[in-house]
Amino acid sequence: MIYSKEELIEAERQIDSTLHKLRETVKTLEGKENPARYKSQITLARRRIQAFTIAADLIQRELE
Repeated sequence: MIYSKEELIEAERQIDSTLHKLRETVKTLEGKENPARYKSQITLARRRIQAFTIAADLIQRELE
């Protein structure tokens, strides 16, 4: 599928916003009194960060 430059730029913007929120979520959960209690949520957020980072990199390559 072919995407316009504008679509790619908007997708990248949305991914960057989501990445920011996920990173803040990880910080919050790790800062809790008992972070081990939130291990699965932290792991899920980190995996999503990795996936969205890959997506953002691929979009950036497509824009070059």
